[in-house]
Amino acid sequence: MKFSIVVLFLFAFSTMGYSQNRLNPKNHKGDFYFYWGWNEARYSKSDINFKGKDYDFELRDVKAKDRQSDFKINKYLNPTNMTIPQFNFRIGYFLKENYTISVGLDHMKYIVVPNQVATISGSIEETGNVYNGYYDNDEIEIAGDFLQFEHTDGLNYINADFRRVDEIYALSKDIRINTSEGLGAGIIIPKTNSTLLNKDRYDEFHLSGYGVNALVALNITFFDVFFVQSELKGGYINMPDIRTTQFTEDKASQSFFFSQLNLSFGVLLDFNNKKKTP
Repeated sequence: MKFSIVVLFLFAFSTMGYSQNRLNPKNHKGDFYFYWGWNEARYSKSDINFKGKDYDFELRDVKAKDRQSDFKINKYLNPTNMTIPQFNFRIGYFLKENYTISVGLDHMKYIVVPNQVATISGSIEETGNVYNGYYDNDEIEIAGDFLQFEHTDGLNYINADFRRVDEIYALSKDIRINTSEGLGAGIIIPKTNSTLLNKDRYDEFHLSGYGVNALVALNITFFDVFFVQSELKGGYINMPDIRTTQFTEDKASQSFFFSQLNLSFGVLLDFNNKKKTP
């Protein structure tokens, strides 16, 4: 996964300055756009540090996965339920014919795989807790009475990005194919669902860190208004301040690489009603 993310960043850097003028593309300068879609996410292994009044330990090479919602029309297309699945929302503006700025929300879900065996180092000194002890590269099963750790409502990445857009082919004057590539950065506000050492469950939004990303996309635009877009997006997330219990002294920290495969549906908005290039 790390190799894929590096390749993605290199591709974005190398193509943002490359222009294709073989066609007479539509001039979208001044246009707005927005889209809504869904993502499938993957995560690298992560070292997670937990620190509180009576414990200070690290779990290494912890595996995590996303959580896809079952496909049901009522869940994916009903406006009252559309935030339940993993989704992406973005609104952007064409600064120039080929360049956009945008802001958006990537709503991913992150679940530490239960009952996996991880390596632990550190100490737990809570009277009466079965996990009391000192650990030095020992193996431990991440069982329910030890740890349940999820960012499931969710791993919320609020980000801004800068993209280059190029029309690469026109099937007709009403159907055009575009590519885009870009770089972005933003903040992470997860709603972490955590149960640690049998403490009371914690499930609240909290500003926990930041992320950076790169992406490439393929876009099919119809009648210069509607579009369907697929994206390959990847990057790095660092969260040094994750809340794990109702007590503020209980914290966790972690960092990891992520990738997304996205499918979105959007609309172009020409508020200036300008004449397009034929």
